[in-house]
Amino acid sequence: MKRRRFITLIGSAAATWPLAARAQQPAKIYRVGILNAGGPIFPTNWSMFTDVLHKSGWIEGKNLVFEHRYAENRLDRLPELAAELIRLNVDLILALGTLAPLEAKRATASIPIVMANAGDPLGSGLVASLARPGGNVTGMSLMAPDLGGKRLELLKELIPRLSLVAVLWNADNPYSALVFKETQTASQTLAIRIQSLEVRSENDLADAFEAARRQGPDALVAVEDPLTLSNRKLIADSAASQQLPAIYGLREFAAAGGLMSYGANLADLYRRAAAYVDKILKGAKPADLPVQQPTKFDFVINLKTAKALGIEIPPTVLARADEVIE
Repeated sequence: MKRRRFITLIGSAAATWPLAARAQQPAKIYRVGILNAGGPIFPTNWSMFTDVLHKSGWIEGKNLVFEHRYAENRLDRLPELAAELIRLNVDLILALGTLAPLEAKRATASIPIVMANAGDPLGSGLVASLARPGGNVTGMSLMAPDLGGKRLELLKELIPRLSLVAVLWNADNPYSALVFKETQTASQTLAIRIQSLEVRSENDLADAFEAARRQGPDALVAVEDPLTLSNRKLIADSAASQQLPAIYGLREFAAAGGLMSYGANLADLYRRAAAYVDKILKGAKPADLPVQQPTKFDFVINLKTAKALGIEIPPTVLARADEVIE
């Protein structure tokens, strides 16, 4: 009896050992790559993104790590940065803007890619359709219908005599080209002429503003993208030096001294992108998650800049502002 009892005890203990060992094994740590043609994500937007993940159970250093790769507007670096993330075997890539997800898609057809704020996902070929993306790419679109037209309308309310508007845009970015084309179309309805200021790097900005000085536009539209966003202070200062009223695509430009901005709320897009990252890491397929468009827009006015330019903002325009910087 004693021998049988001893064998039974040994057998029971052996059966529990694998369970104990499995319980002690650490949980998988997921790796998320961050890829951008420009620089790091703005702190406010990054906090919004990580806060959503934290509330969903993702803790950096515990079950999640981030691998950051930024090209700093040197587009020739993007392919290698994307390749680095793939060599690291990341579980997902959060790609910012339009150029980064395009490069990530060229580099992998298997790793899920979530766009944080792609300009034109459908037109640039990132997805097959907005409702059914197909493939390994989904996320948030920065583009909304008639952005170019609305910006021109705001400028015309501010400057009734508006006849010539310079448009600063990155000719290497499909999204910027789309917004420029849309702005051109809207200008015909509003009887406004357009001066194209094409740039491809920071080195082109001085020449672009010199071209604007020579032609003497009444106002400026600066299309948002990693290049212009990274140089927002330089662009705002250059416009101010020419006493040129300007409207920009993101509130970050107005915060840097730009006169006005109208466009999608980036923090909201990052919040929604984080929800997609959570779903995909928990097993959802990118192909099954529709691309979402902006639903929250910011109209920001910098009154300090308006005073410096000697511009009085009409009460009807001021009343529509979501934020006034004084």
